[in-house]
Amino acid sequence: MKRILSFFLLSYAFINAFAQAPAGYYNAANGLTAAPLKTALKGIIESGHVDHGYDGLWTAYNTTDRDYFYENDGTVLDIYSENPTGPDPYNYTPGLKKCGNYNDESDCYNREHIVPQSLFGKKSPMVADVHFIRPTDGKVNGMRSNYPFGKVGSPSFTSQNQSKLGNSVSPGYSGTVFEPIDAFKGDVARMIFYFVTRYEDKLSTFTTGSMLGGSAFPGLQPWELQQLLQWHAMDPVSAAEIARNNASYTFQGNRNPFIDNPAYVDLIWGTPVVDNQAPTAPTNLTTNTPTSNSISLSWTASTDNVGVTSYDIYVGSTLKTSVSGTSTTATVTGLSPLTSYTFYVIAKDAFGNTSPQSNIAPGTTLDGPVNVGNCGNEDFTNIPANASDYKTRTWTNNNVNWTATFARTDQTINGKAITLQGGDLTSSSVPGGVQILTVTTQRKYNGGDANLNVFVNDNLVGTVPYSATATTTPINVNVTGNAVIKIVNPSNDRVAIDDLSWTCYSGSLATSETKKDKSEFTIYPNPVRNNELSVKGENLSKISKAEIYDFSGKVIETLVNPFKNSNKINLKGLVRGTYILKTDNFSTKFIVE
Repeated sequence: MKRILSFFLLSYAFINAFAQAPAGYYNAANGLTAAPLKTALKGIIESGHVDHGYDGLWTAYNTTDRDYFYENDGTVLDIYSENPTGPDPYNYTPGLKKCGNYNDESDCYNREHIVPQSLFGKKSPMVADVHFIRPTDGKVNGMRSNYPFGKVGSPSFTSQNQSKLGNSVSPGYSGTVFEPIDAFKGDVARMIFYFVTRYEDKLSTFTTGSMLGGSAFPGLQPWELQQLLQWHAMDPVSAAEIARNNASYTFQGNRNPFIDNPAYVDLIWGTPVVDNQAPTAPTNLTTNTPTSNSISLSWTASTDNVGVTSYDIYVGSTLKTSVSGTSTTATVTGLSPLTSYTFYVIAKDAFGNTSPQSNIAPGTTLDGPVNVGNCGNEDFTNIPANASDYKTRTWTNNNVNWTATFARTDQTINGKAITLQGGDLTSSSVPGGVQILTVTTQRKYNGGDANLNVFVNDNLVGTVPYSATATTTPINVNVTGNAVIKIVNPSNDRVAIDDLSWTCYSGSLATSETKKDKSEFTIYPNPVRNNELSVKGENLSKISKAEIYDFSGKVIETLVNPFKNSNKINLKGLVRGTYILKTDNFSTKFIVE
């Protein structure tokens, strides 16, 4: 168990709770509100501020950022790796393993400017102000980069203590944001409030970075201000913040007024906007385009007073996946062949309010490949160690050699993944042919939605889409013999690839299927060359409906009582390709030549 407060810590917190500002420190701010109060506080905390230089931060951290509140072991208190409710994933000893170079978490720690130094040109005294510069893990600091702080929807990176980088679902901003864990959200808010107060007269000369305002008041972008006000309210000042403020005052000569007196926040900026209104329920949920392992859904969007940020997709009562609040479609994968499922959708907004569930929509998957085995798969577990630079990577898995050019290895979708930026992923020659190739893609960082090109034996066989949402796409390939698989990213978007698999193909498909009642049905000829498909089996005349799907899952034709007068189906109008015949009693594939 984590030793959050021993008797020593209780005493330490008690003493420091009263080791506040000297008497009269804030007298000049008495009776003021709004912009005048902010300006008065700026004058107070500017006076006495001693700039010890950028390297002086390492000295400050020996007293300002020590863990005497969680593990109580004196290690560096890092808000990006601290686990307040259990063992930390790793720790740093003050003064040791300072960055330096890093590839992974726990390699080293450095100086994290909560307000990025790029916004103020790395100028003094901002660049060395300990009140908003924390010691944090180098890798996580690097991933945070210069993004603003906000609430993440779908994370593209998650640190070992669950700090996240990803698309914003904070109302009013849709770019990339970084979200610390709940225990430190108030800390981050109050550090930023300090910054825009201490340097309010310089804000008009700084870059906003989508977070800072361009004037002294209010000093922040409206969306960021509302998000930070909420975090300030939900995560009150802690004993660790009080101790840090006192140590920073001893080192630097000024204080963070929003730790000394949290009420200043409301007096200056007002109370945060709170949304207690849930979105309406999604409506008109329907299922469509089934395959042997997936079913697509579509629905009518929910409405919300602020805005829907995501939809949770449930299979039965199990949460299966989530999609962006701008989506009204989703594809659920990983299902079993010839199985019936029920689906419903729930909408969520940025404040965590959830809608009532949508209507329940049933769906049934098609039968799986017949006499067509799984020839290979690549889950990228054997790729080289995590690295963020782009270069050629090679590895071997399941007796297949892989080469990825202009590739990085530190991004994930489902476990490990390989990320290409204008490069390609190529296999060695694999036996058994390729019938269906399936791959999961996701765009990382900024960019647009586009497609990767898929080649087999240097012939373009199809494309797979990518976007900010992880998407699994099957491609009908139908190449016999040995095959070299190549996936090419023709753009500079950074696209992660995962869960690549393919089924075998020998040039023909089986023509019989077995259903639960053990009745056997046979189709012939296969391939079809004369626009007529024959079916042989018991009780054909009792089949009430037949559907023909193309290989993308689109219904091409629906036939009522198809075998009432004949065992033949007329296929006139079907172009060359692979199709699926699905009836009440069986499902099978056939080829039209």
